[in-house]
Amino acid sequence: MVIVLIGEAKVSYILLEWTEFLVRWLHVIAGIAWIGSSFYFIALDLSLINRKDIPKEAHGEAWQVHGGGFYQIVKYLVAPDKLPSQLTWFKWEAYATWISGFLLLILVYYISADLYMIEIEKIDLSNLEAISLSLMGIILGWVLYNYICKKTVNKNNIMLSIFILLVFTFFSWLYFQVFSHRGAYMQIGSMLGTIMVANVLMIIIPGQKKVVQSLLENKKPDPIHGTTAKQRSLHNNYLTLPVIFIMISNHYPTIYATDYSWIVISLIIIASALIRQFFNIKHSGKKPPYLLWAPVLMIILFSVYLSEIGKPNLTNNDKRANAIIEQIPKDLISASEEIIISKCSMCHAKEPLWDNMQHSPKLVNLENINDLIKNIEGVYSQSVMSYAMPPGNISVLENSERKILYDLYHFVDKL
Repeated sequence: MVIVLIGEAKVSYILLEWTEFLVRWLHVIAGIAWIGSSFYFIALDLSLINRKDIPKEAHGEAWQVHGGGFYQIVKYLVAPDKLPSQLTWFKWEAYATWISGFLLLILVYYISADLYMIEIEKIDLSNLEAISLSLMGIILGWVLYNYICKKTVNKNNIMLSIFILLVFTFFSWLYFQVFSHRGAYMQIGSMLGTIMVANVLMIIIPGQKKVVQSLLENKKPDPIHGTTAKQRSLHNNYLTLPVIFIMISNHYPTIYATDYSWIVISLIIIASALIRQFFNIKHSGKKPPYLLWAPVLMIILFSVYLSEIGKPNLTNNDKRANAIIEQIPKDLISASEEIIISKCSMCHAKEPLWDNMQHSPKLVNLENINDLIKNIEGVYSQSVMSYAMPPGNISVLENSERKILYDLYHFVDKL
């Protein structure tokens, strides 16, 4: 009982940590299952061969070996004349991925919108306003995408893809004008992930159910359901890599927390499409187009360049700051310590001042110069080479102050 009373505040924090961890664990597991099945069926579809000895209604056949056994797989574009008694539906992997991902969005970003989504230097939003803008974008993204696809089904898929890319480049730019760097990145990832699962929930599965119902009623199924499902499934295949990139990018602030990171999202979508195209052609049995890796490499290098030029501008026009920097290291240390005490220690302290925060993020304390020196590489990565910290620049860390931390890092690095 004493332990419970003493640790009452910690119990709620530990419970929250475990909840977030378990939801994230589910998200990863479900995502692996969904991505795995998606990649597998695209590769299977491309490897099908139309042989003479397969049923006349069949589209193609593939033989595969795995786990010591052989599999004979036959695909029907619509369905066979008679359905088997057992039919496996691939949908719960997608649903579980989105549900767990949305719960994470709530647990990490919506609950702490003032810390991870809002950047007061851009727009001073309330938590409710930020959450509302996020939800509106998620819904609007799907509505626009679905409308475009329905108007262009059975038409030029390349032009459709280019138009959708332009639409989401605009969304990416727009949310970078409103949210913090990290919040904007997660917003675009959430929008793309929602489109993927909505394709399954609202297009692919309902279409397949209509086909099954038609067969049960001895009616000829409408082939449009198969055509539409294939289109959306192919889109999901090409969107998978960009969504994964965005979801893991929050561990690398020099990627997401720079001035041009909104452009990087579009570039990664293009590079990912080229990578998937390479493997899709390879799985079809054709000669792999190895030259596709050249533009992929160029796009990635250009993205690195954008991260470099988009990092905080450390040009310091403040005469007082310049005078401090030009002085002896003791003054530089004094200035650096003043910065972390005023701009960092509200969170990064043994007893943080931020509401509902039980200990400093990642147990990194920045309360004095010794703490700063011990964590100088992390500070350099998070606050000098990117805008990741402070989150949403909530304590208004000026570029002139980042410049002081920059000089301190390089001074320490020479020791």
